[in-house]
Amino acid sequence: MQIRAAVTASSGALQFQELTLEAPRPNEVLVRIVACGICRLDVTMRTSPRVPKPIVLGHEGSGIVEQVGSAVTSVRAGDRVALSFNSCGHCPTCEGGTPSYCVEVGKYNFGAQRPDGTTALSHSGERVASHFFGQSSFATHAICTERNIVKIAADVPLDLMAPLGCGIQTGAGAILRSLKVTPGSSVVVLGAGSVGLAAVMAAKIAGAAKIIAVDVQPGRLETASAMGATHGVLATVENLTAELLKITGLGANFAVDTSGHVPGIQQTIQALAPFGVIGLISECKGVDVPVRAISMMLSGRSLRGIHQGDSHPQQFIPELVEYYRHGRLPLEKMVTFYDFDQIEQAMDDMNAGKAIKPILRMSQA
Repeated sequence: MQIRAAVTASSGALQFQELTLEAPRPNEVLVRIVACGICRLDVTMRTSPRVPKPIVLGHEGSGIVEQVGSAVTSVRAGDRVALSFNSCGHCPTCEGGTPSYCVEVGKYNFGAQRPDGTTALSHSGERVASHFFGQSSFATHAICTERNIVKIAADVPLDLMAPLGCGIQTGAGAILRSLKVTPGSSVVVLGAGSVGLAAVMAAKIAGAAKIIAVDVQPGRLETASAMGATHGVLATVENLTAELLKITGLGANFAVDTSGHVPGIQQTIQALAPFGVIGLISECKGVDVPVRAISMMLSGRSLRGIHQGDSHPQQFIPELVEYYRHGRLPLEKMVTFYDFDQIEQAMDDMNAGKAIKPILRMSQA
């Protein structure tokens, strides 16, 4: 079939094109995309050599199932769905119920092709990279698999659910699944973008007594307060460690970094309580994060990496929908909707801090 997509060229430029999309194979699902969240990763991949070009990016899609392959049993035509990251399904971590740590996560999400090397997209007979995060949802239609598709209830807005598949489940999962934040504890969230705000909301759900948001923008701290943060600290404060200790006393029990700001991470580690743990969500632009070994040793502190919030999408996304339904995950407070044609404006607004979580609308639910 012919679809409309935002194609990223080798130069990083975006151009809308009419593409040919193959029919779904036996294990695949064809989805009409209703909406797609924009993640910072989509922006960085435009100029990154990590993915082939030309490519259709987008990895926070939601939509309506139009067709399923002969081997698909979990969804059918007409189902409302959200799309998430992809995984192989047969490695030890996938079989152990932790697909976010699939040993082939790079191949299945950044390879931008099927495991057999084919793509689902083409333009005038020329190959266009597809299957970015198992979906490539900056398009009117996308091909995904059963492993990265989740049914969404009919009583919630489908366009608002789009970011659940990556940014929201990453931030919320870091708190609820990775760190398992406990009631009455203290939590520091570095960075109050969409992932950080998801962590703030989840910390409130977990019953944390002190939720401290840290960001360079006062407006983001105000938003964090509206979503459950008990304290806000400007990242430009002269001594972040001292400020966090002033709030927490003996130190924070938990912390998550979504900022990738190495000095902030180091100062937060020094503000952890005995046995405190900090989770790294951001890749810190590929740089190392030096830590003082003796400080970690004498206090029992720990640092761990977190990918996709340790999420199993088919289990965790419905849980997030329940939180939204009961007013505990107020996503509407941090999203801005754009028409599909406004994709460049949406990315510019996100980069400028004018939009926390842009969501593109491709069609009506």
